[in-house]
Formats: sequence, structure tokens, C-alpha cells
Amino acid sequence: MVASCTMSSWHVFCYNRGGFILTSGIVQVIMLKILVRGLAMIKKVAPLLVLSLMIFPPLTAQVDPCDEAYIKAMTAQTPAQRAQLLKDFISKCGGKGIQNENFAYANLSLMEYPGKTAKDAIDHGEKALALGGLDDLTKCQVLIQLSALYSQSGQNLEKAKTHATQVIETAKAAKAKGGGIESAAQWNQLIGAGHFTLGQAQEKAKDYKGAVDSYVASYGLLKNAQIIATVKKLGKLLYDAKAYGDAEKAFKASYAATKDFESTLFYAKSLFRNNKNGESLTYFKEAYAKQKSGEIAYNIGIILAKDAKANPALAPEAIRYLLEASFTYPSQSEQAMKLAENLFFLSNKEIKYNETVAEIQARSKKIDELTAAYNAKFGGKEEEDLNDAEKKEMKALLASIEAEQKALERLQAEQNMAIAKFNKLLDDTKLRLGIK
Repeated sequence: MVASCTMSSWHVFCYNRGGFILTSGIVQVIMLKILVRGLAMIKKVAPLLVLSLMIFPPLTAQVDPCDEAYIKAMTAQTPAQRAQLLKDFISKCGGKGIQNENFAYANLSLMEYPGKTAKDAIDHGEKALALGGLDDLTKCQVLIQLSALYSQSGQNLEKAKTHATQVIETAKAAKAKGGGIESAAQWNQLIGAGHFTLGQAQEKAKDYKGAVDSYVASYGLLKNAQIIATVKKLGKLLYDAKAYGDAEKAFKASYAATKDFESTLFYAKSLFRNNKNGESLTYFKEAYAKQKSGEIAYNIGIILAKDAKANPALAPEAIRYLLEASFTYPSQSEQAMKLAENLFFLSNKEIKYNETVAEIQARSKKIDELTAAYNAKFGGKEEEDLNDAEKKEMKALLASIEAEQKALERLQAEQNMAIAKFNKLLDDTKLRLGIK
């Protein structure tokens, strides 16, 4: 960021692209922009979450070599020139208790210039904090950058958490002092940035539950899509680790923000894993409406099938989803079909399938018994060899066998009708799914 400054009497006016004006040694913030960047800072040292502003410290116009050196550095036209002159200022005047040394280190930590490394940013930032006296805004910037850089390196994670927490506390305290809506919005953004960098440190330390809480708090203030992408990634990690309660919280946040398919599906799956079947059903159906999936259809089907035990009116819907799963979810195809068949024949009371099967078995057994009795008594005998009583008994046995056979045929016809109805459902499912 390049500032262009002019001297007027004893005041310095500096204008830069971030929208800041320094007058009479007082920093007046006109606009604060916070950018959440990618997994590493642009090029070398920008952290995951950086601020788009550069705060310049109060400048004085005292006729003093150190003051003049500092003013010269801050009015330099290029970042490279400014960085070198700030280093010269520190080399010449540092360690003498002079004013602006803390801001010189802060600027060297925050600003981009050729050759700067992450170590440079950390060393200069820590020196600025150690010297103290920074205004709240500059202090927050330095703390955010250091926390993010520590997290990026995977080292000093406790310090990263401490710095992030200090940002939140400092910004909240500054916000409480008042200053109008614009000022409150500025501090809210810094509080959000603090929560994000705290989440980074927690995630790096494998405190995934804490990281989810921090990221969700950050999103609530910053409304940045990249934060939600991070929450989704963490949610999937927690789900795979079977930490379903924490995964539910992560996907609830991402669903509320995006309502995209992945968030909807994994929110439903997390709820289901947490035995919240009623809630999960709503989101499974929403996910299925967005993108058809055999797995989703199966999950919907088994939830509805369970509920259909108490409420048979749900059976047709459960059967519909289970049949769709049987054709689109290979790993559970057979199970889905069995569940659909059982639910169909058990839930259709007018079909009385179980009773019909039992009666068919009974009739078949009866026919076998009557046939065995007939064969034992009359097998191999001619009718003319029988007396009248035997003829009468033979005719009675044959009549009983015929009656049982007719009853069996009637039952089998009823059973075939029920099977035909189920097969019709199969054909309808194929047609609906475009399967030939």
C-alpha cells in the first residue's frame, strides 16, 4: 500500500488506498476492510486472514533527527523504500525510548515489501507489542497477523491462541467505548477476525470442536464464504471421526449460510447419527430434491419404514423411496428390496398377505395329508373291488381333496394379485427412474 503525504505547517496529512487520513498526529479511521485469503498468504507472508488496511502511527513535526527520519520513512513513495528507511530509523534511533519506534516495528510487520519473510513479520510484530503504546487498531492488526503466522507454521500455537484472544478482548473493549455505528462495525470485523485466527490455531492444535465454535462465531460477524468452506471441511473431518455431535454443529452453520447440497446432506446425516430421525428426515428430503442419490433414498426409506410401524399411512411413501434405493444404491439394493416387500405386504391390510400365506401352507398340508390317507387306503385298488362303505369313504376323501385344492387355487390367485400390485410398483419405479 502506497501512501502519499504532504507537510503543512506542523501537521502531516497522509492519504493511502486503505482510506486512512492521519492529521495532527491522530489516526482517524475512515474505512476498514478485512480480507479472508487462502490457505497461505499471497506470495510469502500474508496470513490466512489479513486486513486490507495499513495503520500509520502518529507523526509529530518536531525538529528532531529521529522525527525527521521517521517522517521521511513514512512519506517514501514505494514499500521497498519505506521499509528500508524504517529499518534505518530503528538502527539509528531505536532502543532510546523515542516515540514511534513501536509503530515502526508494527509497520514493518504489517506492510508488504520485497524480500520480507514470515520470520521478519513475526520478529517485528513481537517487538512492536513488547514496546507497547500501540493504538487498539494497530495492536489488533499485529496480533491477528502474528496469530495467523504462528498457526500457519504449526509452532507456538498457544501463543497464537493468546494473540487471537487478545484481539477479541481488545476489539470488544474498544467497541464498548462507543463511537457510532461505523466504529461498531469496524470493531465487529476485528472481533470476527480474532475468532477466525483463534479457530486457525485451534484447528492446527487438533481442537476441532473449539475450532468449529470459533469459525461459527467469526462467520456470524464477517459473513465470509471462505469461512463457511473451512467450517464444512472441519465438519467432514469430525463426521469421519464419528464426532457426530460436533459435526452436526458445523454443518448446521454451513447449511444456514449456504443451503448447498453437501451441507444439507451432511447436516441430515449428522442428525441421523445423533438419533434425531425426525429432523434428519426433513433435510434428507431436501437434499434428495436437490440431487437424487440411492443412499439418500435408502436413508429416507428406513426412517419412514420405522415410523410406519406406528403410522401405517407412511408406508406407501417409505416403499417408494426403498424401491428407488433398490435400483440406485447397489450396496444396499437387496436389503432395500426386502424392506420394501415386507412393508408392502404387511402394511396392506386388505391384501392380508401373511394370513393368505399361512392359509396356503395349511391347505397344502391338508391336501398332502388327505392324499396320503387316500393312497394308503385306496392306492392300487380298483373301485369295483371296494364295498359300498369303502366307495363312500373314497368319494368323501376325493371330494375333500378337491375342495382343498380349489381353496388353495383361490388363495394362490389372491396372492398372485398382491404380487402383481407389488410388481406394478416396481414397473412404476423403473419408469420414474428412466430404467428399462
